[in-house]
Amino acid sequence: MDVSVAAGCEEINQGGSASEEGNVLNTTKSLTRCVHIGLPDPLTRTVKRSLIKGNYLYFHYGCDGLDDRGWGCGYRTIQTMVSWLCFNWTSKTGNTPPSLPEMQQALVAVGDKPASFSGSRDWIGTFEASLVLDYLYDVPCKLVHIRGGGAELEQVAVEELHRHFEKHGSPVMMGGDRDNSSKGVLGVCTGDQGSYLLVIDPHYYGYELDKTELQRRGWVAWKRVSSLDQSSFYNLCMPQTAK
Repeated sequence: MDVSVAAGCEEINQGGSASEEGNVLNTTKSLTRCVHIGLPDPLTRTVKRSLIKGNYLYFHYGCDGLDDRGWGCGYRTIQTMVSWLCFNWTSKTGNTPPSLPEMQQALVAVGDKPASFSGSRDWIGTFEASLVLDYLYDVPCKLVHIRGGGAELEQVAVEELHRHFEKHGSPVMMGGDRDNSSKGVLGVCTGDQGSYLLVIDPHYYGYELDKTELQRRGWVAWKRVSSLDQSSFYNLCMPQTAK
């Protein structure tokens, strides 16, 4: 069952005024939880499947009243990752995923960005995600660089992802150069016909949808690794959350 933040996720305190643009969540809205549940396996003969462990919320363009279309996908993927920490991790995470301004301020504070970055519409990638998670939550991240596009992803990154989900169980952020749209990875499935990634796409903009509709529209879906851009490199940001 889909559970709204207000009704079923009280441990994640979104805080702030509903009228303040850029809050983590406008209190008149709710976010959908665990949007991958119910998706069938992409392969008829699965040899190995490794998935996220635990609850998370689906963050996407505009979900807090801030219209970040065209530049905010990396921030939204980080918010989804932090929502997993809020549900499943007991370190100093606290109970509030960061707002976009808070993430920008964190990157200025660590010296990665100039002061002018705060309040900008500059996008961020996997490296910045690792800095935000480390600075705000003391969560170290493993960064994996895949130079060969889809072919090397099939050979190298798939096994990295299997190991990550089996050991850590936390969401992964993925981005590239030619394929530079940030996306979350929630699992990996391997069989005789190749491998698939379970991708959660933050680029949806609109009113909240239940997970069935999000799946139908492809905002969370199994994507064949060989379908990725063969001419793009890819980076993976893997939070190291094992106890």
